[in-house]
Amino acid sequence: MRDTRDTGTATAVAISPCGDSAVRVTVDGTDTDRVWTAVHRLAGWLNQGLIHPTVTAVPTYDAVLVEFDPYCTTGEVIASHIRAWDTTAGEGEETGGGVIDVPVLFGGEAGPDLEWVADVVGKPVPKVIDLVCAKEHLIRCLGGPAASAMMDGPDFEVPIPRLATPRLRVPPGAVSVAGRQSVIGPVAAPSGWRQIGRTPLDILRTDVDTGTDADSGTDADTVVLYRPGDRVRFLPIDEATYIDLLGTPMRYRHDG
Repeated sequence: MRDTRDTGTATAVAISPCGDSAVRVTVDGTDTDRVWTAVHRLAGWLNQGLIHPTVTAVPTYDAVLVEFDPYCTTGEVIASHIRAWDTTAGEGEETGGGVIDVPVLFGGEAGPDLEWVADVVGKPVPKVIDLVCAKEHLIRCLGGPAASAMMDGPDFEVPIPRLATPRLRVPPGAVSVAGRQSVIGPVAAPSGWRQIGRTPLDILRTDVDTGTDADSGTDADTVVLYRPGDRVRFLPIDEATYIDLLGTPMRYRHDG
């Protein structure tokens, strides 16, 4: 099964099988922001449970992995619903994302690649830090491991090459860049990204329960507070502040 549908707009949707319990839906178009928005609108629509309660959609930058229970439905049935989906529905609506302030200790042991990145960018280290903190970084999707926040990167003039040999262990809270992206890692893990700093915040939630977290405004059974469409604002801190904040739970706030 492979189906490609031209929507008559700036995007086209292609559906292909992914094993016997999932289909991959790829959205193609010339406007990357429009493609990303369509992907996440589709995932949100699928996760409402309107098609089938056993369907789960996992969005990325330009595709959605749609998982289903093969004992309850089939890929063809799921694909037929997706083909009927209006790709323009909800265009122009606000995503409702919030902002997360993330304090970061840059350089030194916390950011062993910061000076290297500064050399690549051709700017002094303080200017690189300014560029990292000058914008709100849009979270595009959640990646591995442990729902890492995959974000737009700083406004560097050149993309940042990855490490030739990945590190076997990067600590939790590492703030790293590669290409034109940035990421925050909730747990210790191998990585080939360039680590420029580290946040003292406790990102991964290991004591989750059901219901709603009043502090975060998100479902309390989620392992991280952020979601695609949220934005991260990095705030530079010194080592003393890092120590004071070490282990503080990450907090989420809505705009306004």
